[in-house]
Amino acid sequence: MNEDTVVNDLANCTAFQRDLLWALSHDDTHNGRSVKTELNDYYGEDLDHGRLTQTLDALVESDLIAKRTHHERTTEYRLTEHGRRALSARQAWQAGHRGDTTEEGHS
Repeated sequence: MNEDTVVNDLANCTAFQRDLLWALSHDDTHNGRSVKTELNDYYGEDLDHGRLTQTLDALVESDLIAKRTHHERTTEYRLTEHGRRALSARQAWQAGHRGDTTEEGHS
């Protein structure tokens, strides 16, 4: 998989999906409840559990995160290597565009 594919995978994500990836990048694994709590704090509101679950499942299908059931009740999520590379590429892209306020820089 080349670097352009990795960048495009994250470019096609919604802002909410990218926020989920960012939240998952802070620790090795998270359970669904800890991810929800972190995003509730960030957004300042109680997120819909169904929306969160659907979004996590979409990221699993895109191979950006991995999901496993722990103790038959707790679902844990972690970034895959593909997800880490995609998030890193996104951060590099953002860093390269900070401070670029000229019209030429936006063409």
